Amino acid sequence: MPLHSCGVGFAHAYKGQAKRKAQSREGAVVTSSNRRERELARAKFERQQQRRVDRVEKARSRQRIVAIVVIGALVIAGGGWAVLTLLGDSDNDAAATQSNELDDAVSEIADQLDAQGPLVEDCTDPVPVRADDITFDSAPTPGPEQEGTLTLATNCGEIVIEMFGDFAPATVASAAFLADTGFYNSTACHRLTTAGIFVVQCGDPAGDGTGGPGYQIPDENLPPEGEANYPAGTVAMANAGPGTSGSQFFLVYEDTTLPAGYTIWGQVTDGLDILRSVAEAGVANGSGDGLPAQPLVIESATVSGAD
Repeated sequence: MPLHSCGVGFAHAYKGQAKRKAQSREGAVVTSSNRRERELARAKFERQQQRRVDRVEKARSRQRIVAIVVIGALVIAGGGWAVLTLLGDSDNDAAATQSNELDDAVSEIADQLDAQGPLVEDCTDPVPVRADDITFDSAPTPGPEQEGTLTLATNCGEIVIEMFGDFAPATVASAAFLADTGFYNSTACHRLTTAGIFVVQCGDPAGDGTGGPGYQIPDENLPPEGEANYPAGTVAMANAGPGTSGSQFFLVYEDTTLPAGYTIWGQVTDGLDILRSVAEAGVANGSGDGLPAQPLVIESATVSGAD
């Protein structure tokens, strides 16, 4: 065999061995990098789960504080005094411990939430939400009489809204129509915001911000731009842009500043404390915007005429 051929053969063998070593080193680096990413992702997930556990315990502490009640007032020698008792919860579970199995951690937290029940004292377990299966071809025509009140019976109590028919006739006609047809019955308030703006959003049978009645209504009674242009108690329509209001509306529980593009059609006259209690319980995912930790479900909606 020619020497140069043999020499070329050794050169190829050396190059091949060097290439395999380089690939091996690269593979080891990639594997190490992937393993590190998985470890970081796992650690982040576990921290998130622990924060959820901490929120459960915080909610329990709030509930025990709220459970302070007046037992009675005893009048002695012309002077009165009240006895306050802190009601304990004998069924409280210990805080969940960190599980090595992530699925077990999630299940444990879910079990704690189920055992805890409502996070707000006056709330009860909500009725099941209905299917998103009601739509209409067109919006109702406003009638001559648009004044009245809309009462939302929720699992946390009644929220009463005075409707502004004179200022937002199309919106009020739609809200009254949807209430009368049962559209709002068994629907959850799917959004709570506690950072920057302070609203509870309701009226979506889909429960995710995408539902509606099948029609849209024009914007009405828009406030001026400015500080706190949506004050506490305001009831306004949610939308996806000008002229796109449907069935979703928001209830403002603290003074809020927003772009002046949301129709104001009512005022909460009773039940603002309910909204504030739900807001105090926080958002389910611990952020400032999302599903309320304390479920708020409209069990029925009824309209009554003006006094």
